[in-house]
Amino acid sequence: MKPLYADNRIYVCLKPPGVVSVDQPGGLPELIRRELGDEHACVRTVHRLDQVVGGVMVLARSRRAAQLLSEQVQQRRFGKEYLAVVHGRPSPAAGTMRDLLTRDRAERRTLVTKTPGKDAREAVLDYETLETAEGLSLVKITLHTGRTHQIRAQFSARGLPLTGDRKYGAPAQEQMEGIALWSHSLTFFHPQTGEKQTFSAPPPDQWPWNLFRFRDRGQE
Repeated sequence: MKPLYADNRIYVCLKPPGVVSVDQPGGLPELIRRELGDEHACVRTVHRLDQVVGGVMVLARSRRAAQLLSEQVQQRRFGKEYLAVVHGRPSPAAGTMRDLLTRDRAERRTLVTKTPGKDAREAVLDYETLETAEGLSLVKITLHTGRTHQIRAQFSARGLPLTGDRKYGAPAQEQMEGIALWSHSLTFFHPQTGEKQTFSAPPPDQWPWNLFRFRDRGQE
């Protein structure tokens, strides 16, 4: 698990699809400890990606760093930007999605609801359609809340399921590793220096990402 950046307070890397974010056998913290050569190293998860999602993550390398980064997440000072490939074309091409989400724990699915209640939580994201190709659209997403399966549920509710995401309505015949959702960029303040830092990485060069020309333009 090679780092994009590492020091004695943070470890920034690319989580592969299929790996869990949390500290359990085979999880990302364990893989990082192997890379560090220290099975007892302090590596703490401060934000999560679904198991089927890949991309940029930052983990803390001390208890204090974990606390400070977690506070940034809670205070919405921790910027998250994603790329996704969805079926169809969003209309309008750019805008804000604002929904109430509820959780079906038996099915392990997140649902959009119109009914306020103690279990309904607001979810907000901004999106921009970058390109379309072969009935699919490449979308840039900025999260303002971090609900479970938020992006997947909000786009699916509008008839725009993410490619490969059969749980939320993508065609059953689509076979790919993970789903077409990628943690593209993180912005946060370094827990030791206080400096604002941004780390980004493009999605893998494979279908459906390689349908789009954004790579040729050096897109983000």
